[in-house]
Amino acid sequence: MKFRLLLFAVPALALYGGFFLLPAVQGLRYATTDWDGYSPTFADVGLSNLTEVVSNDDLFRNALTNNLKFLLVVVLGQTALALLLAVLLAARTRGSTVLRALFFLPTVLSSVSVAFIWKFVYDPNFGLANAVLDTVGLDALQSAYLGDEETAILWVAVAQIWFHAGQMMIVYIAGINQIPAELYDAAKTDGAGRWQQFRHVTWPMVAPATTLVIAYTTVQSFKAFDLILGLAGNPPRSALDILSTRIYTTFANSQLGYAAAESIVFMVAIALVTWLQNRAGRMVHG
Repeated sequence: MKFRLLLFAVPALALYGGFFLLPAVQGLRYATTDWDGYSPTFADVGLSNLTEVVSNDDLFRNALTNNLKFLLVVVLGQTALALLLAVLLAARTRGSTVLRALFFLPTVLSSVSVAFIWKFVYDPNFGLANAVLDTVGLDALQSAYLGDEETAILWVAVAQIWFHAGQMMIVYIAGINQIPAELYDAAKTDGAGRWQQFRHVTWPMVAPATTLVIAYTTVQSFKAFDLILGLAGNPPRSALDILSTRIYTTFANSQLGYAAAESIVFMVAIALVTWLQNRAGRMVHG
């Protein structure tokens, strides 16, 4: 009987091995070569690719810095906005249902569509953002947005937050709706206001949802490949280059071995950031 049950896992294991384990092993192998991706032969270079990526590649270091800035803004902004929307719209009313649908709507759009929307918003000459600022008399706040080398990646982060905040809002609403009403009744009996109820009841009880939101948002931030290309073109300029676009550019330049080495560092960076977030989450939620 146990053997028959194990047979049910064979298709899944075959897919996992064929589409994940085997490519991962091949990637490790290619990272130690100078293969260009199409030549029948290549030379072994040992760990020189990894050493170059970690210690001497200014382009990769710039992409990593941009990605960490992008990650920080998106994780903090998207988590806070999603939680705020969830708290305001957790009640099951007709109005809240309509608003949930409106805030969730951007999530169903493609990344390319979102990129075109925000290119229109950010256009320094004809864009919506500067037009609104001009209309309300705040011309001093007008900006070049994506054309500003110092803040371009942060404006992309704003687009990413708009794109996925509604999706994370649904996760928080599900978590809030699981909180027993008795906890709020007890807090009200003790004289707790809305802020105290949020601080001592809602926030601790949505800790699992927060962990999920932060983890998912982190992965999204490292994978914002299509949004970056849609907003910045291919290849993106230095100010908008992140790790996924840097690896893609390296691959497109027929440096598959080096791109594989960059991918390994990329995965290590994701693992490290995720581990640090989990540690911080445990400290925050006790």
